[in-house]
Amino acid sequence: MTKITEKTVPYSNISYGTEPTKMVRFMRRLFIFQVYNFFRLNLKVMKIVVGGHS
Repeated sequence: MTKITEKTVPYSNISYGTEPTKMVRFMRRLFIFQVYNFFRLNLKVMKIVVGGHS
């Protein structure tokens, strides 16, 4: 009985992260979603900065 095991080759395409789905790619390009994320991130940073100065 021989046991066959598959080994991954380092730095091959299968070693890297997963490919984004169609929905993820769509949301990354959607301008309105990008504006929303921009303001959401800025509000998070503002809360941290204002909290540190009071």
